[in-house]
Order: sequence, then C-alpha cells, then structure tokens
Amino acid sequence: MNLTEFDALSFDCYGTLIDWETGMAAVLRRWAANHGVTMTDEELLNAYADHEATAEALHPTDLYPDILARAMRNLGHQLAVPVSDSDARTLADSIPDWPAFDDSAEALDRLASHYRLIILSNVDRASFAKSNDRLGVTFTSVITAQDVGSYKPSPRNFEVLDQERRRLGIEAGRLLHVAQSLFHDHVPAQAVGLPTVWINRRHATPGWGATPAPSSAVTPNWTFTSMAAFADACDIAATSR
Repeated sequence: MNLTEFDALSFDCYGTLIDWETGMAAVLRRWAANHGVTMTDEELLNAYADHEATAEALHPTDLYPDILARAMRNLGHQLAVPVSDSDARTLADSIPDWPAFDDSAEALDRLASHYRLIILSNVDRASFAKSNDRLGVTFTSVITAQDVGSYKPSPRNFEVLDQERRRLGIEAGRLLHVAQSLFHDHVPAQAVGLPTVWINRRHATPGWGATPAPSSAVTPNWTFTSMAAFADACDIAATSR
C-alpha cells in the first residue's frame, strides 16, 4: 500500500490529537496529593485505564463525562481513597482543558489538502466541540460514542464509520484509520479490514498509560511517532505521485 491510495483519513481524537493523559493526570494528581497518595502520573494513569474501559463496556450509552466520573469513583475504590462528587465532577468537566498536542493542528491542516478528514472518537458531541476548538480544523464528518451508542473497541463504532464512508461516496479500501490506541482502535479496525496508521505518542515511555494493553497482537500498516511525521510522509507521497 501507498499513502496516496487513500481518499480519506479517520482519526481517533484523545491520545492521538488531544493530549488526554496530560489533562487527566493533572486532575488525578491533585486528587491523590490531597489524600496523601504518593503515586506518579504514570502509576495513576495505569491504575485508571481499565476502570474507564470497563465503564465504557458496561455503560455504553453514558455520555463521556459520566464515564470519567464513574471510572474515577472506581479508581478511588481500588486505591481505598475517597472520591467526592466534586472530585468526580472535576475530572468529568476537565475535557475542554485537555491540551492539543503541539503538532496536531498544523498536521491536520496539511493533511486536509490531501484527504477528507473524519473523527471517530470515544466522546460526546459537546465535549468534542470544545476539543475541536483547539484543533482548528473542520472535519468532513464527526462520529462520537454518543452518536453510536457504544464505545470503541466495540465493532459497532467501526460499522458506523463504514456506513459513513459509503454515505460520503468513498470507495472501499480508500479509507485509512489513524490512532494512538492499539486497544481502542487498531485491533478492532484491522478486524474489519481497515488499514491503520499508529501515531505512537508514547514511543519514549514504557507501558500503556491511560489505555489498556491491546486484547490481541496487531501490526499497524504504518507507524509514526508524531502527527507531524505522518503529515510529512503524506506530503512526500503526494509530491512523488
């Protein structure tokens, strides 16, 4: 495959375009410190990861802020640390404060000159709108967990993405999925035959952070350590056609 063989890119948002780990860790760190818990950001994120994935699987129609609140309460139960309603709401309301990665907006702007851009994200519409303000790009389509009624890695989310591909008139095989999370995105995308690009944001950090380990082995079709590097490759491919 060549990067010029695609007409559209679908993107995960949180972890790929928006630095959710930095945003989430800021809230969890303050909460932990207030209760005398001496855990690093990485330890807190690792402990949190499975709670969010479980909440999404068991409560697929909950809005994402409610998932965050539920996962934080369960994290507190695991660590035997109290989580007040205010604590849970602080995390739930923090999504608009999560920063974009430094290269996201510029890379998306360049990619938009080559492809149609689609969002497939585990989020609600209102929260994504706030994050999109940080990205500064108009996406062709936005598909959220709120729209689908389930959270990735559910196959349903990728079924809806394929329906949107057909609605937009994008031919089969001409859509490429771009994401950081092997667990949420690469495993289920490749299971339905969708080629993928891994934006390995955590390449310099061992472990999985706020994302569970992938449920099965998966090999992305391309791997880049940043959105900027991916956009560079697409620019080079386009000029060499």
